[in-house]
Amino acid sequence: AKLALVGIFFLWPLNRRFSDGCSLVLKPSRVVVGFGEPVSVSCEATRPVRVLGWESAINAAHTQQDLSVQWKVDSLIDWIEEPICYGVFFTAPRQCEEKLNLVLYKTPDSVSIRPVNHTGPMVEGKEYQLLCEVQNIAPVQYLTLRWYREHTEVYNHSFSDLISSSPVQVSSILIITPTKAENGAQYKCVAELELGPEGPQPPPTVTSEPLNASVYFPPTFLTPEPEILELTVGAEITLNCTATGNPTPIYSWESSHPMKERIEDEPIIISSSLLPGTYTCTASNTLEKKSKQFIVKAKTKGRKKL
Repeated sequence: AKLALVGIFFLWPLNRRFSDGCSLVLKPSRVVVGFGEPVSVSCEATRPVRVLGWESAINAAHTQQDLSVQWKVDSLIDWIEEPICYGVFFTAPRQCEEKLNLVLYKTPDSVSIRPVNHTGPMVEGKEYQLLCEVQNIAPVQYLTLRWYREHTEVYNHSFSDLISSSPVQVSSILIITPTKAENGAQYKCVAELELGPEGPQPPPTVTSEPLNASVYFPPTFLTPEPEILELTVGAEITLNCTATGNPTPIYSWESSHPMKERIEDEPIIISSSLLPGTYTCTASNTLEKKSKQFIVKAKTKGRKKL
């Protein structure tokens, strides 16, 4: 029995000294609050305390009687240092503190997108830069800018290497080499604040107005190879020179002999009076001219069987 009592006597002060470190508990320990929203955090002492309080640029508080003290702000609009709860105890450690993990966030005033050093339509195959600008966002280290072409994310830019608790302006550049398939496509930039599990879900986002891409590309014939057609006297024949392009192609025709019918700026000729020969169509826009040949031959008659 004596040995048992001695064991209890020595274990009690050891446990007492190292059990819970600073003996201060913040509830919650991490707070994510939107600009202008209310915030309230409780600091609790787990053993008797002489003084318990909050050190803060706003609404500092202390108590000499209770084991709990609250830091509370009805509308947080100041970019302050993180509040600190402190306790002065009767026994060692006689004074300690816990810093609140406080995240005050603000969605951006604006998110905009524009080409860099360029106006007007883009040209297929050339390289361009698009700039996304974000005004007054905080904290920037939680920001991810997501670039979209139509509904597909094509690039994202995080700012975790920048640390600032107050609002800042940031930007991101997307390098593109457009194709004709992207003519009319919409680009947009989305600013997303990923604030962790304590933050709002889904994360708050602000999206730019879309940028409509106008892409110039040279004429391309639907069927580019030369065509050979047989001509039956009195029957209609069709020469189809249709091409895609931006700006819209204009057309001109030439033939190996004078054409009885002259048709300007038309991609398709339908006629029953064409003569055998070579007809060359040219489709052109501000970028390039391309030509296609139609070889019209008289239909040969087969030999009559004896």
